[in-house]
Order: sequence, then C-alpha cells, then structure tokens
Amino acid sequence: MVKEYIPNETKDDRRFRKLLQRQQKLSNKSPEDKKVYAEAVADNTVAFVLGNGISRKTIRPIDLTPYGKIYGCNALYREFIPDHLVAVDAKMIKEITATGYHLKNKVWTNPSRFTREIYGLNLFNPNLGWSSGPSALNLASEHNYTTIYILGFDYEGTGKKKEIVNNVYSGTLNYKKNDDRATYFGNWTRQTSTCIKKYTKIKYIRVIENTNSFVPDVLVGISNLSHITVESFIKRFNLAN
Repeated sequence: MVKEYIPNETKDDRRFRKLLQRQQKLSNKSPEDKKVYAEAVADNTVAFVLGNGISRKTIRPIDLTPYGKIYGCNALYREFIPDHLVAVDAKMIKEITATGYHLKNKVWTNPSRFTREIYGLNLFNPNLGWSSGPSALNLASEHNYTTIYILGFDYEGTGKKKEIVNNVYSGTLNYKKNDDRATYFGNWTRQTSTCIKKYTKIKYIRVIENTNSFVPDVLVGISNLSHITVESFIKRFNLAN
C-alpha cells in the first residue's frame, strides 16, 4: 500500500491524521446496525466522561462514538481523539501542546500564566481549580446532556491494600510508575459529588468494575446518580462484538 504524502506534515501530524481516519472508519456503523440501546442518540443527549482508572480498560472509546459525545482526560489523546480533552497538569499540557494536538482538537485546561500564553487552548471560566476527571465531568454537565455515563472514576488504588496507583497509563511519560503509591482521592470524590449535586436534572451513571467495587461515601444517596457494572454497560451498548 502506497503511503499518502502530505508536504510539510510532521510525524505527530501524520499520527493524529491516521488516528482520526481510523476512528472515522470504526465509528461508521449506525446504532440501528448494531441493534443496541441508543434511545437518545438522535437528540444528542448522551455523553461519556472517561477517567483513566483501569475499570474502563475493557471498553474501547471508539465503540462509544455512535452513541454520544466523549470527554476524556490527559493521555487518552495518545490513542483516541475525544470530542473534548481535559488536562490540568502542567506536564500533560506541555506534552499535548508539543504535538500540536490542541490546534486541531478541543483541549481544555485551567487558566494560568503558563496556559494563557499557549494559542489554541480552551481555558475554564470560571476556574474551579479541580482535577482533570471532575473538570471533564463538570464541562460535560455544562453542555446540558440528559444522561452522562462516568467511566474510569475508580478513586481507590489497586493491590491487596488498595494503595498502588490505579491508572491505565501508569508507567508511561508524565505518570507514576506501576508500583508507585496511589494518589489520595478525597479531592476527586468531593469534586465529583459537588458537580453531580449541582446539576440535579442530569442523570449520572457511574460504571464500576463489579458489584463489590468501591463507592465513596460522598457518592452514596445522591438521587440523580446510579451505578452499573462494566458487564451491564457492555450489554447495554452491545459492545461485546
């Protein structure tokens, strides 16, 4: 197969072009063809917010594209182009903008002296000062979807004592090593809870690994939040094929 040549195209440009072409090809199937649950697709009322906890590892983001908008965080851009990418860590912003990804795709971050100088970034206004996952959830909520699915918001770590880092990108550039200690999740859970309680008309569904998965106390008893397992989520959208 002859490679397509585009003058002045950089290696990163080509990578993102190929990634976008692959996404368009894989997402070309309609919900009707897949015979899935997709009751709100026509009205564009569903969104998926992807954190990077390992519970979402068996779910391919590309398979969700026919059914709603996708909001992702940080290194997700390396393998998939979401509708909106959120990154608030300075190291991740440097990595993302170094590739030029933000010039062709929507990237959101907190305003600072550093980020204000980078052309093409979308800056949160007001700046909540939240972490990437809750910031992505809040952004999606501001866009007024009827239902928002929350994936990869695992909070606690892995291992016997739940103290090892829980992230699909651990061990890669700008992330903790695979055996590093997990980051304290209290701020993440409080920010998530604050967001969900603020947007009472939105139905939030958090996807968890199994029925024994961790549910933080601050997320218990919220009327517009429910939890389903990864298995149930896959069946709901017929993602097994």
